[in-house]
Amino acid sequence: MNKDTFIIGFMLFALFFGAGNLIYPPTLGIDSGTSFWAAISGFVITGVGLPILAVTAISFVKNDARELADRVHPMFGLIFTSIVYLAIGPFFGIPRAATVAHEMSVEPFLDGTSTIALLIFTTVFFFFVFIVSLNPSKMVDRIGQYLTPILLAAIAGLIVGGFILLDNPLSAPTEKYTSSPFFTGFVEGYLTMDAIAALAFGIIVVNAFKERGITTKQELVKSTLKAGLITGIGLIAVYASIGWIGAKMAAFGSFTNGGEILSSAANELFGSYGALLLGVIVTLACFTTSVGLVVAAGQFFNKITGIPYHWIILIVTIVSYLIANQGLDTIISVSVPVLTFIYPIAIVLILLTFMNKLFKGSRGVYRGAILLTALVSLYDGLAAFGFDLSSITPWMEKLPFFSLGLGWVTPAIAGGLIGLLFSKNKLVES
Repeated sequence: MNKDTFIIGFMLFALFFGAGNLIYPPTLGIDSGTSFWAAISGFVITGVGLPILAVTAISFVKNDARELADRVHPMFGLIFTSIVYLAIGPFFGIPRAATVAHEMSVEPFLDGTSTIALLIFTTVFFFFVFIVSLNPSKMVDRIGQYLTPILLAAIAGLIVGGFILLDNPLSAPTEKYTSSPFFTGFVEGYLTMDAIAALAFGIIVVNAFKERGITTKQELVKSTLKAGLITGIGLIAVYASIGWIGAKMAAFGSFTNGGEILSSAANELFGSYGALLLGVIVTLACFTTSVGLVVAAGQFFNKITGIPYHWIILIVTIVSYLIANQGLDTIISVSVPVLTFIYPIAIVLILLTFMNKLFKGSRGVYRGAILLTALVSLYDGLAAFGFDLSSITPWMEKLPFFSLGLGWVTPAIAGGLIGLLFSKNKLVES
């Protein structure tokens, strides 16, 4: 592997490693207890494997997520991909990152919540996000060469302290991890929804390699896989380590979420300096993810609208800033239903990309699989919004894996098979 591959792999690690990725593994650790290693093994298959597959899928088409979605229909490709970039970008993903950074790095030092403090923090946060996003080529180097090593060093400080100083016995697993810890971890990894962000980040990775002279499909796929391997190893190591810290924290009481677990661990390990260390980790993680999402949205909407890139990222940054100041609870209440709807569709598109040659690129397979997946995920999204769907819920509950949030799997397979039987249309490129 050459230097560029390592830099892009480090950059991709930082883009993926947002605040949510800090919160999930400690929760898994404390809940799985003595079944931790089985649970974390399942978690990384979906929590790391799916995002890496998503980025690799983008390299197959040498472009962006729209190229994948166009295989269903060009209009679907435009609408769905625009929703993905808006949802994971200025409407939900970026504002959430900024508010989480404020909540975990500034609020611990304040006397309660403060709208003025949030306003000041987000003003500074988004100013630097905009500055770093202005030049995507330099962004790759700035994050890959400079910010990622700082982030890793801060994380390493927390991890090393945890492994040395936390010597408590593991607790018994909670009920959901008792019978099948591996599969439960597998489902929890799926629920991180990182594959949606990966579809957005794919354009950054592909463009970064193209700028370095790698343009053929074979070279792009090979280079992306190598960068993905670096990213994957880093994510697995960090997930397993902070998950292990979570498992060791069971002796210190009960916690509401992973953020509380990490805050308590940092305090136990480093006292008052622990909050500062965790604040640095969370702020850097949220900052790099926000920059990546701004750049991805800028490159995508520049391509489909022709509006200059710098104007688009300015609009994205301002919209993100305004929404961030509505508060974290508001953002989450609206974003979860939307992401619940689009996530299964994104997963099916990614998996079909790798199976494209098996069905000779039949559009019917894409259309059938996506249509039935969308019907189930629409139900899930509306249910998450709070709509009364009691009249059809009994029917939906009959779907295999429905209780796990995977009710779309069987309809997707059925839709693909039906589409294969009734369609003779082929894609131009496998």
